Amino acid sequence: MKSIISFVIRYVPRKYLQLVSHFFLKVLAVFYKGKNVECNVCGHTFRKFLPYGRKARENALCPNCLALERHRLMWLFLQKETTFFSKKLKVLHIAPELCFIESMDALPNLEYITADLESPLANVKMDVHDIPFEAESFDVIFCNHVMEHVEDDLLACKEINRVLKKDGWGIIQSPVYDLEQTLEDKSITDPAERERRFGQRDHVRKYGKDYASRLSKSGLIVQENLFVKNLDRDLIIRHALPENEIIFYCKKGD
Repeated sequence: MKSIISFVIRYVPRKYLQLVSHFFLKVLAVFYKGKNVECNVCGHTFRKFLPYGRKARENALCPNCLALERHRLMWLFLQKETTFFSKKLKVLHIAPELCFIESMDALPNLEYITADLESPLANVKMDVHDIPFEAESFDVIFCNHVMEHVEDDLLACKEINRVLKKDGWGIIQSPVYDLEQTLEDKSITDPAERERRFGQRDHVRKYGKDYASRLSKSGLIVQENLFVKNLDRDLIIRHALPENEIIFYCKKGD
């Protein structure tokens, strides 16, 4: 199972996976019935989660809604640390994750808009370098695992900052590695070499510990939140949360 999943996510384009993977995984869910772990995004329980990743991580993927460790952590953060589920908010979700779309769209307090350049799940076709909305349009913006793919991450963040309202906030997650500084070389265009240098064939940079400070150069204020470090161990195990994931919480800057 690990090798199959690793092969599929490495070579099948994400836009196609988004259309069909959830049907296949719902069949697999029958074989993972149990009560040991719970996906707090969809509420389903299993004896364990599916493995996931190019180097497959055990107990990672919810076979019902496709939430990964980071998605379950973000959902819990939104519940415990924000007014996302109670306040009237206009939300822009860039490159929307399947596990969130149905749940967020159903929240009566949200005006929820999804956008992406290629994703068949999004209702607005949009290049993050040129967001087609007026300044100060949104209360909340999510943009997860996008910045490592885009040509100009600072321009993308400038656009996010532009369309956030004055008291707006957002979450911009990305893989961050144990490097002092982000590794970037725009001369590398070969997919195999990008995978070797940046971790994935469609990545154009490999972020280091300077991720928050780098994105903040755009004018957006990016803060590191160690939310998971304050959670009970039993809750981390129950939801199979990532124990070292930083929430990159953003606010509108100048």
